[in-house]
Amino acid sequence: MSFVRRHRLWIGVVTAVLVAITISIWASSGDQSRTRPLDPDNPDPDGAQALARVLEDRGVEVDVARSADELHAAGAGDGTTVLVTGTDQLAPSTLDRLQRDTRGAEVVLVQPPPYLLDAVQTGLDTSIAADETTGDCADDRFDGLTLTVDRAEAYATSTGCFASRGGYVLARGPGETTYFGADQALTNDQVLRGDNAAVALRLLGTHDRLVWYLPTFDDAAADETVSLWSFAPRWLVPSLWLGFFAIVAVMWWRGRRLGRLAVEPLPVVVRAVETTRSRGRLYRQVDDRAYATSALRSAARRRLAEHLRLGRGATEAEVITAVARHVGRREDEIGALLAHHAPAPLHDQDLVGLAQTLTQLDTEVRRG
Repeated sequence: MSFVRRHRLWIGVVTAVLVAITISIWASSGDQSRTRPLDPDNPDPDGAQALARVLEDRGVEVDVARSADELHAAGAGDGTTVLVTGTDQLAPSTLDRLQRDTRGAEVVLVQPPPYLLDAVQTGLDTSIAADETTGDCADDRFDGLTLTVDRAEAYATSTGCFASRGGYVLARGPGETTYFGADQALTNDQVLRGDNAAVALRLLGTHDRLVWYLPTFDDAAADETVSLWSFAPRWLVPSLWLGFFAIVAVMWWRGRRLGRLAVEPLPVVVRAVETTRSRGRLYRQVDDRAYATSALRSAARRRLAEHLRLGRGATEAEVITAVARHVGRREDEIGALLAHHAPAPLHDQDLVGLAQTLTQLDTEVRRG
């Protein structure tokens, strides 16, 4: 008893929280069936409560079936319109039950997915319809009306209304089946746009009784599954293949023909002496005195030929002869310094000495 007295405040808080959670869960579960899109009892923007009430005000009896059993119990037959919304939850088995339980009734399928179209009418193509279409058709009920929605589908049937891009938004299927590709026209949010309300009332108010069927996957057989690919439009797979081959073609076309490499100046200034020193360090690391000697002699011959104005085509022998004559020294002495076949130094110190001697020779030619 003392425990309850000491903690009665926390016990009260926990009890209140549990009661609130229980009430919230109960309330949400009770209203879940009324929050589906195009539910006749859903007052949200994507619901269809406004349309259902207007139909009732006009004398149409609206019966709502939220399962296959309720649809069977509704007894839809001659003189009845059956509106099927949420068609993406129609499995093959529930579609069979729908066709059996609605013989003689006019069935309106709202935006059926591709797999459902194949089951009802094999090979029927769909396309994206224009945002606004005018009802130009043989059915006088819709002649002159304008259907205005954000998105819609058109079905490539031979007859229908609201033609758009090779099909009809309101299309006739086999028997008493009608496809309606503008589900937004029935919603509370858009039923008043354009002539949407008139289209909906004339489509669903033909008979005195309307059975509003909202299928659910709970009615499907236990071993029945619907793959995600079944919801994809027919043009998706060919488009993916076309995109794949287009990418391969572009890779083959441009992959081996990128052209020459673009040469751009470095964003920094590198002094010539830094490059020379770096090359010298590389030569020293690999211990390649012969290559370093050849580079020194070749550069010296080129500079001396320029100083003596011998031209770019001057041979090695001509350069040696001209230098010897200019400085007054023997050709064999100059040849030991400049000739490419002269022996290379054996040690680093000798290589440094050769470089200094070539520098002195260059200075002597300049001054002479």
